[in-house]
Amino acid sequence: MGENLYNKVWNDHAVGTLADGRTQLFIGTHLIHEVTSPQAFGMLRDLGIGVKFPQRTFATVDHIVPTDNQQRPFSDPLADAMISELRKNVEEFGITYFDLASGMQGIVHIVGPEQGITQPGTTIVCGDSHTATHGAFGAIAFGIGTTQVRDVLATQTIAMEKLKVRRINVEGELRPGVYSKDVALHIIRLLGANGGIGYAYEYGGRVFDNFTMEERMTVCNMSIEGGARCGYVNPDQTTLNYLEGRPHTPKDAAWDDAVKRWKSYASDADADYDDVVNIDAADIEPTVTWGISPDHGIAISETIPDPENANSEAERASIVEALDYMKLPAGDPIMGTPVDVAFIGSCTNGRISDFREVAQHIKGRQVADGVTALAVPGSQITDAICKKEGIDKIFSEAGFEWRAAGCSMCLAMNPDKLQGDQLCASSSNRNFKGRQGSPTGRTVLMSPLMVAAAAITGEITDAREVFSVN
Repeated sequence: MGENLYNKVWNDHAVGTLADGRTQLFIGTHLIHEVTSPQAFGMLRDLGIGVKFPQRTFATVDHIVPTDNQQRPFSDPLADAMISELRKNVEEFGITYFDLASGMQGIVHIVGPEQGITQPGTTIVCGDSHTATHGAFGAIAFGIGTTQVRDVLATQTIAMEKLKVRRINVEGELRPGVYSKDVALHIIRLLGANGGIGYAYEYGGRVFDNFTMEERMTVCNMSIEGGARCGYVNPDQTTLNYLEGRPHTPKDAAWDDAVKRWKSYASDADADYDDVVNIDAADIEPTVTWGISPDHGIAISETIPDPENANSEAERASIVEALDYMKLPAGDPIMGTPVDVAFIGSCTNGRISDFREVAQHIKGRQVADGVTALAVPGSQITDAICKKEGIDKIFSEAGFEWRAAGCSMCLAMNPDKLQGDQLCASSSNRNFKGRQGSPTGRTVLMSPLMVAAAAITGEITDAREVFSVN
C-alpha cells in the first residue's frame, strides 16, 4: 500500500516521539504577523532565549492595518503600537519583514505564495487559523496558538498528534458561474462544520486537477471552517508553473533538484486513506450561507431552512438561533434578501484572479443606491497588478471603494466594520456572530462574483442571471 502526502511529509519532519505519545514535528516555515507574535517574543525575552532559525520565519502586517489611510501613526494607538512592536522584534531577531513600505506587504496567506515562500513537501505554521491555505501547494499547513508560536520561534518544532486523512474527490465539471468558493461551501455544508475534526483533508479529482493555484488556495483556506486542521492538494505541473521564478524559490540546478523532491511528496496512486468522500461537480450551485456557521449553506435557488423540518431537536434549536440572529424568515427564498454592504477581499478571495473575474462582469455597471461596497486587494502586489491593468478603475467607476491591502472587513481588528444589524455579502471565510465588527452585524458568505451581483442589485441574487454567465 502506498503513502499519502500527509504521511510522507509528516514522517520526513518527525524529530521524535514525546513521552505523552505526541510527535515533535520540525517546522519548515514559520509565518508571523502583528497580532499573535508580540506575546510570543515577550516570552522568549523572559526566558532569555532567541529565535532558533530566523531564516525560516517571515513576517508581515495584515489584521489591524487600516485600508483607507495607512499613514503612520494610525488613528488607533493600539494598532500603531502593535506595528512598532513587530518591527522591533523582527529587527532584533533578524527576521525577514514585508512591511507597509516594502511593496510586498499583504495578508500573510497571500504574501507567502506570492513570494514563493510556500513550497511543497514542507510543514508551515502561523498564528492564524487560515494557514491551511498553504496546503494548496502540497504542504502540511496549520494554524497555531501564541504559546506554540513561542515554541516554534525557540525550537523550530511543535508537539502534535498525527491526524487521520480524508480524501475528498470532486469529479466532473463545474457549471458556468460556479467557483472554487462554491466548492468549499458545498463541501462544508455536506460534511459539517465539525466533520473534519481530527482530519487532514486531501482534495483531488478532476475539478482540483483543473483548478488554478489560486482556486486551490480558496478551498484549502476554508478547510478549517469544516473542522479539519489542514487541507492540501497534491503538487503537480500547475504548482510548479506558479512557483517557478518566485523570489524565494530555488534557482537553476537547485530548481531541478527541488522539483524532483517536491514531486516525490505527491500521494501514491495506491495510497491509503482513513475516509474517502466523492462529490459530483454537477451537484454544486452558487452557494451562500443563511446562518451563523459556514456549514449553514444553501444553493442560491433554495429556500432558507425551516426549523420545523429539522431532523433533531438540536438541529431545530440551531436553526432557530441562527434565524433569530440573521433576522431571516424560515422557508423564504434566500434570493431577494436586501444587503447593506458588499465586501470583496480577505485571504479567501482577495487575489488577482478574483478581481479580474469580477472586473470583466461589472464594467459599465453601478452599485445599487444605499449599498456600501468595498474592494480590498489581499496584497500590495495584487493592488499594483490591478492598477496596472486598470481593474481598480473599473471597480471605482462601478461604485466600489478601492482600498489598500489588508484583512479589512473579514474580521473586526481594524476600522472596516459593520454598523448595527447591517447585512454584508462577503467573500470572506466566516459568518460567526459579530465577526465583522458589530455584535448584531450579519454576514452572508459567497463567491466574489456573487458579492458583485449583490452589490449591483442591492440584494442576494444569482450572479449567473445578473451577468448572463452561461
